[in-house]
Amino acid sequence: MSSPRPVPRCALALAALGAALICSPTAARSEVLYKLDTRCALRGAPAQACTIEVENDGAATLYRHRIGSTIETVRILESPVRMQRWNMELKQWQPLERAEARFSTNTVCFNGRNLCAVNPNYLNSVREDNPNAFAGRDLVKVLFDSTGRVTASCYDSGCDLVKK
Repeated sequence: MSSPRPVPRCALALAALGAALICSPTAARSEVLYKLDTRCALRGAPAQACTIEVENDGAATLYRHRIGSTIETVRILESPVRMQRWNMELKQWQPLERAEARFSTNTVCFNGRNLCAVNPNYLNSVREDNPNAFAGRDLVKVLFDSTGRVTASCYDSGCDLVKK
């Protein structure tokens, strides 16, 4: 397994929360950055074995979560920074509403507990890219607008003030 690609600074708040996958699950020209065997959970269910494959797809970093026969894909677009989830039924990208990361458990969750994954590679790269912002912090949440762009972020107990 190769080392993870650093997440762009503008995506750090997003990155601290989540993960992202492929521009389209059938996109042709992407470069696999790393593959991680870990644990994931869907819709609040208990975590189970999964594989996260991280790809560079030009202007996006893609995170494909394979959980049993289910594939969940999230992407972070770099310009402008946005986070989206692939909706298999609609065959289109849909913006995330929120994402959060808990450093103590190396867990990233999207849209509440809709998709959660243990991804220490991702969270370690977030901390390494911006050590001052995340020093001593455990929980980071990010809220997104209707296009998937960040509208608010909070840390630890400050997140109690931001309800969504």
